[in-house]
Amino acid sequence: MTDLQIAIQPATDVEALILDWAGTVVDFGSFAPTSIFVEAFARAYDFAVTLDEARQPMGLGKWDHIAALGRLPSVDARWQARFGHPMSHAEVDHLYHTFMPLQIAAVTRFAAPIPGVLPVLDALRGQGLRIGSCSGYPRPVMEALVPAAADHGYRPDHWVATDDLKAGGRPGPWMALANVIELGVNAVHRCIKVDDAVPGISEGLNAGMWTVGLSVSGNEFGATWDEFAAMSEAEIAARRAPAEAKLRAAGAHYVIDTLADIAPVIADINRRLAAGERP
Repeated sequence: MTDLQIAIQPATDVEALILDWAGTVVDFGSFAPTSIFVEAFARAYDFAVTLDEARQPMGLGKWDHIAALGRLPSVDARWQARFGHPMSHAEVDHLYHTFMPLQIAAVTRFAAPIPGVLPVLDALRGQGLRIGSCSGYPRPVMEALVPAAADHGYRPDHWVATDDLKAGGRPGPWMALANVIELGVNAVHRCIKVDDAVPGISEGLNAGMWTVGLSVSGNEFGATWDEFAAMSEAEIAARRAPAEAKLRAAGAHYVIDTLADIAPVIADINRRLAAGERP
């Protein structure tokens, strides 16, 4: 942890962070959801999808994620060759119901915070910032993850699951805005949405918030903490570059390695807000 990460300047205009979960605060590399998609396809239909394919729709609600995974050209071609038709609504349902108990069990194993994140969040809370959160996980999964993360010391002020709201989940703004209402934030431009996946960046933009993408800790980089720690600087740079490019192309105002690096971003957003800028 650097002095820059700990010595966060007092917040002036930013009131809240709205944080994703896997790959953002917990589960370095976002493995709890992605590996379970692979397992669910294998169990439900003895059908192989790769981890890279499973990562591509990351950030969507999990039913929508499975449907989007089935529409990927590579997956669709293999599915039609095997079953003679595109993946149906009923087949997505069956995959989802296979996925759910596996996912509920998995999130408790991947609930540890990403290194360096909790001290930064504690410092921000000490300055009066509120910590909201939302996820592509449905409520039954979140009801397992939230207490498991609390056992590790992470307790956001509010959380919203992807199926909590009638309007829907990402890339729409509704989960982020539900946090704004619950936390009593005065204006959406005083919020920062932080996410490791494109749908979460779109969610923040659609909600009128500043957006921060995470290029190393999450889905786009796709490495465990131990794998990351063993990489050379050249290897890290080679994997970071496409992740950063994808998040910037989605419209992220800032891209950093992990949430532990958020301090200078908050300082810069406070400067821009003081100058009258808006997201």
